[in-house]
Amino acid sequence: MTYTSILTEVRGRVGIVKLNRPQAMNAFNTILLGELFDALEIFDADENIGAMIVTGNEKAFAAGADIKEMADATPFEMIKQGRVEKWDRIRGIKKVVIAAVSGWALGGGCEFALSCDMIVASESAKFGQPEITIGIIPGAGGTQRLARLLGKQLAMEMVINNRTLTAAEALQFGLANRVVPVEGYLDAAVAFAEEIAARAPMAVRMAKDSVNAAFETTLTEGLKAEKRNFYPLFSTEDQKEGMKAFIEKRKAEWKGQ
Repeated sequence: MTYTSILTEVRGRVGIVKLNRPQAMNAFNTILLGELFDALEIFDADENIGAMIVTGNEKAFAAGADIKEMADATPFEMIKQGRVEKWDRIRGIKKVVIAAVSGWALGGGCEFALSCDMIVASESAKFGQPEITIGIIPGAGGTQRLARLLGKQLAMEMVINNRTLTAAEALQFGLANRVVPVEGYLDAAVAFAEEIAARAPMAVRMAKDSVNAAFETTLTEGLKAEKRNFYPLFSTEDQKEGMKAFIEKRKAEWKGQ
């Protein structure tokens, strides 16, 4: 498929999507957002891909939504276009998606990174929700995901008072999984993704679904979701292979079945 606002690459079993609007600091416009989700869905359906990465460039992961597209919009136009609903496509991705963030991740850029399953940040990464400075609030999940990840007080400060988190703070507060030097941040993310891609595919998928359930349900319902994902894995060839390999003290050979 030919894209105009993203680049795609495959390294081993890792699919990489690179946001490619450097002239606009990778701000999300309608075209970029559509291409991004199209690419992720193609990778998600590819049995040769075990994990995915979304990245930008060293200066900017993504500096939010393209304000020029929204400046004169009415509520009716925003609803008709389903501008916020387009972001829901990330929740349909079954495989693990890692955000490799360097430089600015602001507004929609921060929200997209939060929508991913894990974040590898370069030392220059900065996370923020500056929507309040242009008279609106985050609309693609920022208020909800930040509150769940960071707690009420820090989420309030970021959303209401435009506090920006450095990479070190993101790691400290549990927003990022790891922080690495700028010059090697994408390679570090690929190595991380390769570890995940080398694991039993169905188990990874069920694990992702179960952890996500903890953010969307009560403990009782979350435990039910975990059981629904746990028991069926005993019908997979990978479960038999994994346990046999453990007993035989050898490396398992996953088939994804």
